[in-house]
Amino acid sequence: MSTAIPTPLRAAAGLAAATIDEARRLPGQLVALPVLAVSSALQVSLKAQQHYADLVIRGDALLSQLQPEPADPPPWARFDEDEVAVGDFSGEATFPATEDFPATEDFPPTEDFPVPGATETVTPPVAGASGGSDPAFLPGYDDLRLAQLRARLRRLSAEQVEQLLDYERRYQARPAYLTMLGNRLDTIRSS
Repeated sequence: MSTAIPTPLRAAAGLAAATIDEARRLPGQLVALPVLAVSSALQVSLKAQQHYADLVIRGDALLSQLQPEPADPPPWARFDEDEVAVGDFSGEATFPATEDFPATEDFPPTEDFPVPGATETVTPPVAGASGGSDPAFLPGYDDLRLAQLRARLRRLSAEQVEQLLDYERRYQARPAYLTMLGNRLDTIRSS
């Protein structure tokens, strides 16, 4: 008759067998050990940063309840729409000086430029000398800079923007203006 081996002894033998197997795999795992250590450290660091950011957000929420809302927005919070004075648009609004391009008066008079492959010459349009009259709903259109026009576009209807786009194509053909007017028309139509 054979005697039965006690259960704790069998468990200890199984633990010894598992330890021997792990010891055999240890040389292969040593190569990956630095990567595992670094990734674990980065994971702990990211969790700490997330927890810190969460605490800052909660603190901001609490402190904002204790302080009254500021009456004026901070000076860095400015948008294009803020540049236009709200109210009567019959007079000329003031705009900040954003001279991206030299004034049209600095350019020499236009000359006829030959177009390669064409039998006739083409005279490029000049800003301010459209040959047509400004649209009645936007006097001084030909002299508006791009930023000034952008500030006025929000109060125009789709029909008025279409008229400006046709006028620009016919008399001025300035690429930046055509693009802005086309985009505004698309925005009005999609809303």
